[in-house]
Amino acid sequence: MELAARFPIEIVSMDSAQVYRGMDIGTAKPSLAERKRIPHHLLDLLEPTESYSAGRFRADAVRAIGEIQGRGKIALLVGGTMLYYKALAQGIDALPVAEPGLRAQIDARAARHGWPALHADLARVDPVTAARLSPNDAQRIQRALEVWELSGKPISELQRSANAELPFTLKAFALVPADRADLHRHIAERFDRMLKEGLVEELKALRRQHDLHAGLPSMRCVGYRQAWGYLEGEYGEAELREKGIAATRQLAKRQLTWLRSFSGLEPADGLAAAISRD
Repeated sequence: MELAARFPIEIVSMDSAQVYRGMDIGTAKPSLAERKRIPHHLLDLLEPTESYSAGRFRADAVRAIGEIQGRGKIALLVGGTMLYYKALAQGIDALPVAEPGLRAQIDARAARHGWPALHADLARVDPVTAARLSPNDAQRIQRALEVWELSGKPISELQRSANAELPFTLKAFALVPADRADLHRHIAERFDRMLKEGLVEELKALRRQHDLHAGLPSMRCVGYRQAWGYLEGEYGEAELREKGIAATRQLAKRQLTWLRSFSGLEPADGLAAAISRD
């Protein structure tokens, strides 16, 4: 937002949770006043009952960036969904479309045996993908197993053959915390702020408005998943806070692992100079 006050910038969200309408507090979505001041793109695209994908993000982002550049502005992609950045920068192959019946079968297996057991199954057919996923990353384990069942090929192999050609040049800058303890303090403060602002009440309203269940991608988002368990009576307020902070720490750790896997990243403190230069 500070850069957009100095340069002709429009912001493109690269966040897999901010695409959902009504999920504002738990995604730290920019306010309506902020969006009025600085144009934001790829927010509020669909209902929490729907699914989004890295492939759809890539197509949406390429279109939004082209429109921004057509207005003579600079597109600044901002967000922490590293899979989306990978899809944009490295391309994504035409993966099989979702098959609800097969997904239901995978979910049933997970209900019987647990996601770590399915993660072990994935490791046998696609060790590359399994190595980068948490044993409890239900959404991505499900998708990787689905792709294997539908195509007979590992999702990692299909992604390697992706078409990465873009009609513009990407320059990537990373915000990497220097102090882990300071990062953890900020994470705790952030989750406390979300609780104070009404995260639980927001989820209650969403559950009244939509036919939601815990297995939806939207409800697997960090914060909402923990608030869902609280509303289901699985634990109290203190444990909700502990689980939410712990899950956010794990997310940050996975994001840093992704960042270390990317080449050509520059420190974020050089972003303003790069914009001025180019």
